[in-house]
Amino acid sequence: MDIEALQGENPAIEDEREEHARDGASSLTKMLSILDLFSSNQAVLSTTAIIEALETSRSTGYRYIKALHSAGLLSTVGNGNYVLGSRIIELDLQIRNTDPLLQASKGVLEELVDTIGHSALLCTAFRDSVLCIREHRAPLSPENRFRRGQRRPLFQGAVSKVILAYFPHHRLKSLYSRAQPDIQRAGLGDTWEEFRSTLSKIKKDGYLITKGEFNPGVYGVAAPIINESNIVLGSIGVAWDEKERRDVDVKRAVVSVKRAAREISSRLAQAEVNI
Repeated sequence: MDIEALQGENPAIEDEREEHARDGASSLTKMLSILDLFSSNQAVLSTTAIIEALETSRSTGYRYIKALHSAGLLSTVGNGNYVLGSRIIELDLQIRNTDPLLQASKGVLEELVDTIGHSALLCTAFRDSVLCIREHRAPLSPENRFRRGQRRPLFQGAVSKVILAYFPHHRLKSLYSRAQPDIQRAGLGDTWEEFRSTLSKIKKDGYLITKGEFNPGVYGVAAPIINESNIVLGSIGVAWDEKERRDVDVKRAVVSVKRAAREISSRLAQAEVNI
């Protein structure tokens, strides 16, 4: 019997397979990046615009578009123009009905709004940002506030910073090396040591209050949602405009937000036990 057959495949063949796997992953990433091209200001894109943005050959661009269209992630509106596909709506419904964090928050955001009268948000980390996955608005709350599906930077706002404070050391180190100017502008520290110290204090307090980091005069209070392994899963927070609400009891808001975060964390832990 051939010695290489006994010892495993030819290393050259294994290297070739790894290279093909990397190429495949790169192609998939590039194809899925088409979805990131769409926005509120650019809801319809032509085939030409998509291919130009990808900076790829027309044949490859057409292949990517066809694959996404077949999967329902893109829909055609005629004349070579595309919008995001209906399959995304179907997936969104599935997420709303099955996501553990969303399920654990049912009734909690509503009770929070009833208790303190401020709009409540449920957020989670997404890439190098924080994504709002659910909101419950207080009466007369402005519609242009942070809401489901919108992202914010990791370094601004209470709902973001309380998540950031629980990131593991290696991830914080990587973020700091890539985003040091943003971290400094956010007032989180001019050095790595100051950055870690600031986050350690937030983590120790178990909540954060911010003011005017996105809109002048708007307060934010948030607390982290963590699992039994002390891994952060998201955050819950409230916000109010000091011009509209001068009767706010900030201490009561902090207590209520922390209690809501603990309730969601407890429900998630109980759900894990029952699985």
